[in-house]
Amino acid sequence: MTAATLPSTDRRPALGGFSLTYLSLEIRRVLRNRRSLFFILVMPAVFFLLFGLPQKGQNIDQANSAAAIAYIMISLAVYGAMTASTATGGAVAVERAQGWSRQLRLTPLRPPAYVATKVLSALSLSLLAVIVEFVVGAIGGVRMPADVWLLAGLGAWLGSLVFAALGLFVGYLAPAENVMQFMGPILALLALFGGLFVPLEVLPHVMQTIAKFTPVYGVGSIARSPLTHDFSWVAVLNVVLWTAGLGLGAALLFRRDTARV
Repeated sequence: MTAATLPSTDRRPALGGFSLTYLSLEIRRVLRNRRSLFFILVMPAVFFLLFGLPQKGQNIDQANSAAAIAYIMISLAVYGAMTASTATGGAVAVERAQGWSRQLRLTPLRPPAYVATKVLSALSLSLLAVIVEFVVGAIGGVRMPADVWLLAGLGAWLGSLVFAALGLFVGYLAPAENVMQFMGPILALLALFGGLFVPLEVLPHVMQTIAKFTPVYGVGSIARSPLTHDFSWVAVLNVVLWTAGLGLGAALLFRRDTARV
């Protein structure tokens, strides 16, 4: 039998080992973390009840007729989504400490499939965060056209991809026990200076300038643009560049991490 007729011995799984079964198990594992779910799903809803409901019936400003309560709801949906994505991505630090990176070398699961599973599980949890915030907002009296609900929700959800990359980047960089302790205050500061907790107009001019270079500003602007009718390609470029940069950084750190095990 010639080499040309020898049966193929390539038994590598399709898609690098990625499977819906593994993805569903990963999502279920994330949903079992009740502490994380509380801060991701409950806290943004509580913030809306405390700070959003008192603004019912008011507009953003005299020049913009958009309801302030809807503006706050969308901003907090972005905050919930970004927290969910970062926490899910950052969980790789715990897996690294437990030796999961070493176990990956013994399985057919390839690095790109592993990263894709982490990103999709992060997006799943961030979608849940957006839905919960929107449901609370609707019950609280937010009224918007259907297309605004849909586009704002998609903006908040898909924009959280940049924070999934951030979570992976930090997860491969920081010790396991310090990831969310380290990232929690940073996310809060990013949300503050990115215009999620307070309008940028109330901040000093220098802070307004700095805010436009943060990923939170880009995602928040895109998510709120269906409501405010103030779409900006600069915000889109902001999100694209941050996602690409953090994604590349996470990929390089992952390669370094698995190369030494």
